[in-house]
Amino acid sequence: MKVVIVFESTHHGNTKKLLDAIAAKYDVELIDASKVDAVDYENYDIIGFASGVVFGKFYKKVTSLAKSVPSGKKVFFIYSCGKNNKDYSENIRKTLEDKGCISLGTYGCIGFDTYGPMKLIGGINKGHPDEEEIAGAVCFYASFL
Repeated sequence: MKVVIVFESTHHGNTKKLLDAIAAKYDVELIDASKVDAVDYENYDIIGFASGVVFGKFYKKVTSLAKSVPSGKKVFFIYSCGKNNKDYSENIRKTLEDKGCISLGTYGCIGFDTYGPMKLIGGINKGHPDEEEIAGAVCFYASFL
């Protein structure tokens, strides 16, 4: 089974920490959305999208690259955010489900955040994602293999 995760993790690398733990245990290809203009999804059985959360949504480049996923593909979502009080994958997930893709689920956790006014107080969620949250991402990924 071929799996790819298209991601962007620019703020503090919180999301990338989750993906690195998954890639250390499982054979998965990671594609940094900030470094590509397109992804050929045809050869992958499962496609993941991972992002930090900005203004309540995945990074625009990740969302843009998701729009070219062919109908019927299995997809999943991983994110890190400053405040994990809702499903921030909702917009991108709905877009892909409306195209006929099959959602395998979402994993989200808090991450260190110094965006905007948070910088003035030294940030929030220092030390996150922590080992338990990173292990949670790995377990989430393993749950649909």
